[in-house]
Amino acid sequence: MTTTLPADPTLDEIREALAPLVADNAAFDGWKAAARDMAADQLGVDRDVALLALPDATAMIDAWFASIDRGMVEKLPPEVLGKMKVREKIAALVEARLDLLAPHRETLRRALAILAMPTNVAHGAKLGWRAADLMWRAAGDTATDYNHYTKRAMLGGVYAATITVFLDDESEGQADTRAFLARRIEGIMRFEKAKAQFLGRVEHRPSLSRFIGRLRYPAV
Repeated sequence: MTTTLPADPTLDEIREALAPLVADNAAFDGWKAAARDMAADQLGVDRDVALLALPDATAMIDAWFASIDRGMVEKLPPEVLGKMKVREKIAALVEARLDLLAPHRETLRRALAILAMPTNVAHGAKLGWRAADLMWRAAGDTATDYNHYTKRAMLGGVYAATITVFLDDESEGQADTRAFLARRIEGIMRFEKAKAQFLGRVEHRPSLSRFIGRLRYPAV
């Protein structure tokens, strides 16, 4: 993840570089101006510019989660994921996120508390959807019908539940969290298999409307 800046950086580049530094500071200072100002000083960025890039707590959290997204993709490029089965890809992607978040549990706990506030719930849901969408796309999913939405909704729920376990997991190597995740992903795979079988049966089922149509307008 970016922690240095090119010459004459854009606002997006500044935001990207600030995000992990703000997260480091947020564990102690909360997602407040102090965390952003300290990150700006570390990076050598004017504090007013940092304010423009990250104006409030939700913007800071959004940028940090985006940095986790990038880190996950960097850890698991297509040439690595391409050798795995779908369930292995999804498990690996979620576990990569957990590994990136592991040193920052207090930062994450504070971030989730802010996103759980009534005024931020919609934004939190957007960030969860973004993570689930990125994981499915990285896993090679190209669905554009309702499957696109059901897969992401289910994975988003699994990821949120896994994070809840993860925050209080004191087992070695997050073993309890990984076991919980494996069970939930197995549930997704069973559902997807059952859904595919059901849709296959429906597709080959005689259509009542077509039958009635033939009675009304017989072929000549």
